[in-house]
Parts: sequence; C-alpha cells; structure tokens
Amino acid sequence: MTAQQTSLKLMLREGVAIAVRFAQARPGSFVLAVVGAALFVGAIVASAIVIGWVTDELIVPVLDGGSSYEDVLWPAMWAVIGVAVWKSAAVILRRTAASFLQFRVQADARHDLIDHLLKLELAWYQRQSTGTLLAVSDTDVRQGTFILAPLPYGIGSSLLLVGTVVLVLLIDLWLALIAFVCLAVIVAVNMQGAWRMFGAFRDVQVMRGKVSAIGHESFDGALTIKALGRIEFETDRFEEASERLRDKLIYVLKMMATYRVGVEGLLSAVTVIMVISGAIRINSGAVTPGDIVTIAYLLSLLFIPIRIIGFVLWSIASSRAGWERVQGVYDVRDLVPYGELVADSDDTGAHVSGRDVSFAYEDGEPVIADLDLAIHPGRVVAVVGPTASGKSTLTALMARLWDPSSGSITIDGRDLRSFARSALPGEVAYVSQESFLFDDTVTGNVAFGVIASDAEVVASAKLAGAHEFILELPDGYDTVLGERGTSLSGGQRQRIALARALVRKPRLLILDDATSAVDPSVEARILERLRDSEMPSTIVIVAYRTSSIALADEVIFIDQGRIVAHGTHHQLTTDVPGYARIVEAYAEDAEERRQT
Repeated sequence: MTAQQTSLKLMLREGVAIAVRFAQARPGSFVLAVVGAALFVGAIVASAIVIGWVTDELIVPVLDGGSSYEDVLWPAMWAVIGVAVWKSAAVILRRTAASFLQFRVQADARHDLIDHLLKLELAWYQRQSTGTLLAVSDTDVRQGTFILAPLPYGIGSSLLLVGTVVLVLLIDLWLALIAFVCLAVIVAVNMQGAWRMFGAFRDVQVMRGKVSAIGHESFDGALTIKALGRIEFETDRFEEASERLRDKLIYVLKMMATYRVGVEGLLSAVTVIMVISGAIRINSGAVTPGDIVTIAYLLSLLFIPIRIIGFVLWSIASSRAGWERVQGVYDVRDLVPYGELVADSDDTGAHVSGRDVSFAYEDGEPVIADLDLAIHPGRVVAVVGPTASGKSTLTALMARLWDPSSGSITIDGRDLRSFARSALPGEVAYVSQESFLFDDTVTGNVAFGVIASDAEVVASAKLAGAHEFILELPDGYDTVLGERGTSLSGGQRQRIALARALVRKPRLLILDDATSAVDPSVEARILERLRDSEMPSTIVIVAYRTSSIALADEVIFIDQGRIVAHGTHHQLTTDVPGYARIVEAYAEDAEERRQT
C-alpha cells in the first residue's frame, strides 16, 4: 500500500470516527434523518419503476398503434402523484432532522469545549493566542461538525447506488456490470479528491486562526496602535494574512470545482454508455424499452446523489481538518485538580496560612521560595515590596489562580486544592489591577455570577465608592457599559470591579493593587469603609501608597519571593531599613505625581 493510500485510508477512518461520535451524541435525530434519506431513496427507486411501467404500458403502446390509454391513464397519474408525495415527505423529514442534528451537535460541542477550556490552568492560556482560541471555538467547531449536514443524504445516496445496481442487475446482468464499473470509477475519483482536499482544508483552518488572532490583537490593542501611529502597519499585517487566507480558499474552491466538473462529466459519459449498451441489448431482445428508460431515469437521478457522496467525502476531509484543531484543545490535560469541599457559610473572616510555599512560572526562576505565611481572621493586611518581588504572585496563589509548585496554602486549615470546582470563590474574592467589565448593565456587572438583590448591589457599590458616579450615568444602575467598560475611566472600572467582589460577602478579600487608578483620597476613604464595615472579611491588599499602607492592621514585607518582615507599619518603618526605603520611595513617587 502506497503512502497516499495509507493517508487516504487514515483520513477516511478518522473522518468516519468523527461522524460516528456526533451521531452517537444525538442518536434520535440521526436515525430520523437517515430514515428520511432512506425513504427518499425508496421514493426515487419507486419513481424509476413507475416511469418504466408507464413507458411500457402507456407511452409505447400509444406510439406504436394508437391504442386506447383510458384504462391506464388514471392509474399512471395516481402512481406518479403518490411517488411525488412520498418523495416530498421524505425530503422534509430528512432535512429537518439533519439540520437539527447538525446545529444541536454544534451547540453541544461549543458548550463542552468552553467547559473544558475553563478547567485548564492559567499557564496554558499564557501559551495561546486569544484569536486562535476564538477561531477554534467558532469556525473550527462549525467546520468540524459540517459533515452532519450531508451525512444522512450521503447514507441515503449510498443506498441509492446499491439500489440502482441491484435494480439494473435484476433487469440485465451485463448492464449491471457496466453500471457497477462506471460508478466505482466515479466513487474512486471522489475519494481521491477528498484526500487531496484534506491538506488544503487544514491549511485553511490554520490560516483562519491566524487572521482571527491578528484581528483580535488589533481590536484589543486599538488604543496602543493609534497612540504609536501603527495603524498602517497593522492594516497591512491584517491585509497580508487575509490575502493568504483568500488564496488558500480559492485553491480549495478551484480544486473542488475541478473534481465536481470531472465527476459530472463522468456521470454524463456513464449515461451515454448505458444508453448505447441498452440499445444493443434491446436489439438482442434481452431488455425492453421500458427497462432502458428505467435505467436511464435512475442514472439521471444519480447526478445529485453522486454529487452528495462526493460532498460527504469532501466534508469528511473538511470536518477532520477543523475537528483536528478542536480535538487538540480537548487533548490538553493541564487541568486544575479539584477536591470535594464546599464553601464555608461562616460569617467571620478567614484564617490564611501557607507553609513552605514555592512557585515558579514555566521555565523560569522561582518567584516565591520556601515562604511561610500566617494571616489572622478579620485583619487588614498590606503586602508591600519592590517591583518583581512576588507580591501579585502571592495574592494569586491565595486566590488559587495558580497552584504552588510545592507547599500549600490553606483557609482555616483547608488546602485550597481541596475545594470543589467553583466552591472557593464562595469564600475568596480576588480583584486585580486590570478590571474586566462585561457588555452588560452596571447591575449585571456587579451581580455577575451571584443572586443579589438591588439593595445588595447598591450597598456594595456604596462600600466600593462607586454609588455616586453610577447615579450620574445615563440610566444609573441600568446603564449598559459596553465591552470592557470602555466608556468608564480606569478608576470607575476598578470601583465597579470592587463592588462585584464585595457583593459576594467574601471571607477573604484580595485586592491586587485594585484601586491604583483611583484618586488617593478616594482610595483612602474606600479602604477606611472596608476596614470599618461589618463585612466578615480578612482583607489582603497589594499597596503602593503610604496612606493605604498606614490603614492596614499589619504589613507583610516581601522581597525576592520571601517574607522579610511581618508587623505593623510603624514597627517595620522603625526596625526594617529596606521597608523604610521602599515606603519613602512610594511617598516620593506619589509627590512627584501630585505635582505633575
């Protein structure tokens, strides 16, 4: 077996496996679609038999001798009408069931893919392009399930091929042999086309992902692109990728058109061959004119089914190329492990501790090394340290956005890795410096993922210092913010994100420089309200402003991934020179910003 034959066999086998997987996911719809296709095939075969019978019993006698046709006319009419109704009902059943099958499986695939993606570690996301992931979840899923559109008809068409050969075999052995050889050649040509198109389709899917990635980067970084005057460069980059995608699509369509023309030419040649062979057999008395009409009619009807069979084979190549990329995501096993613990309903702050905690990003030096941590319930703790000292990493570990490379972090003695999926956010709320808002109302953003009353939403907004500016928006809490909340300032976005965390009434609230874009005086008032509120939270903040640090009950001074000191702001200022220098640098920087 040649390499080409092996590749073709592998492509067909894997393509069929994909189709079987989809069919098993929705067996009811698949069976209905196939039943509709089988009924359609039966209607076509029946129509061929009816046409042959009408030819022998009505048309030929009338043409030969002008005999009466009254006794045959009405039965012939009812037979034709009956077959037409049969065929129409079969088409409706097949198309309705096949469409439902395709779109339902497509929706299921997208749901399962997103569910799997959200189970993966953040480290995996850092290696991916957002545009590529968007392309996989949209165009690749759609392309991967495209086989379901022609599949039931293709199965019916295969039955029609078998039925045609059997019917011709019953009419005449030699004509059946000629038909079988001719149809086998056509199917072989279609298989060859499918094998060639698989590689082309795979290139198209990869290029679609690149175009999507470039587009996403351009839209997401529009502000940076405009500010740096890189509009023409980005436009040219997108145009180049789009033109490469265009060229690949044109190549695929040219190949498809070439094979379609070839197959249709072969079908016409088969019809001519069968008519000539049939005329010879009529002269020998082996068959009747009605038999040849039946065969010719069947062959004329095979134009569309043969085309559909080719379409199925090409769709197998296309679907496998798309699903290969989807399966590549499914095969990623960088899953976040979960336990079975549920959130604690205790209304007191959380006790946070860490023992021998170390962490390193992929292929990098340790960011956190052998760190021990103890934060008592209800305390407000500021995490302070120089740039790249591990502050944000430590808070991300507390929220279990990452898992330690070694050691453990616990809440009230429970390892964060022991919590069930989505259970930990019931106790821990994390707010980062880069606040993400959804294309929803203010209320929808604040109450995202929880059931909260309007009163609770307003109370959280007041606590976050957002209530006043929200009331000034066009529709107040019903104002739609737009994607990423771009209509708001950075400080406003941060305060809504803070309100979103507060409405959950977390036992541990983590603020990773979450108020950096807020005016210092406003930030101080927010932190004072948080400290003095009745909210049952232990609060951990990554702080850079002296006023914010001074409001904390205690300070963790971290440097080079280790906790250097832990105490009150006054104690550390007095006893730890490195901390005093950092705080002084923060103060000088704040003064420079104020003056400018």
